[in-house]
Amino acid sequence: MEADTEAALRRTRRLFVNRDNLHAAIRTVVNKTLEVRDVSLWGPGTTCASDSRKFGSWSANFMTEWHQRYGGAGIMVYWHVERKNVCIYSQVRSTTDSEVASMIEGLLRHLTSAEIDRQYTDTHGASIVGFAFSHLLDFKLLPRLKNIGSARLYRPGLTEGEAWPQLEGVLSGKTIDWELIANQYDQMIKYATALRLGTAEAHQMLRRFTRGGPKHPTYRAIEELGRANKDIFYGRPVI
Repeated sequence: MEADTEAALRRTRRLFVNRDNLHAAIRTVVNKTLEVRDVSLWGPGTTCASDSRKFGSWSANFMTEWHQRYGGAGIMVYWHVERKNVCIYSQVRSTTDSEVASMIEGLLRHLTSAEIDRQYTDTHGASIVGFAFSHLLDFKLLPRLKNIGSARLYRPGLTEGEAWPQLEGVLSGKTIDWELIANQYDQMIKYATALRLGTAEAHQMLRRFTRGGPKHPTYRAIEELGRANKDIFYGRPVI
């Protein structure tokens, strides 16, 4: 067989080897893998874990940033891996990007046939905002928290703690503002719908809410909802 010329290979790369085609090919492989698996042996494929890894990169790369935790300049690759080691989504981010936003973005944009309802992360992939959006987007956030021993639970009401004297050591003096959650619930649903439909990116939305200065009322309500769901996570067994 006659070898392909350099010009033909360059033309093939230019016309066919691009991000959209690679995503489509990977998605096809993942979907076929999930399709042929025996559910009785491998499970239904509804559990996913996500984490990031830092890769060194040249300073000329526009995404290269220095991050103290990663110990050097580089970029971050964030993976979503289904329970039986099938990667359903990956994304290249800057090292200073929010891992919580990357976690949400991957769950909503993977476009495979996997129906994820439980998401595992490390401490950096979870926050009270992450707990709130996981509730609004209807999946369970199950982080591995390294500081769980120092966690303090918010009280449901001003006098609710009196009913559980054994929990006095882990209850804080603060309470959940249910009225704020009720008043801003329609707005929270609006933002969650924008994320689900793709009209807004998680990174943009979280960046908008977490700027310095006074907090947006909806963001304060999201924090309250996240605290409530985080406390529920602390108090229930993970199955």
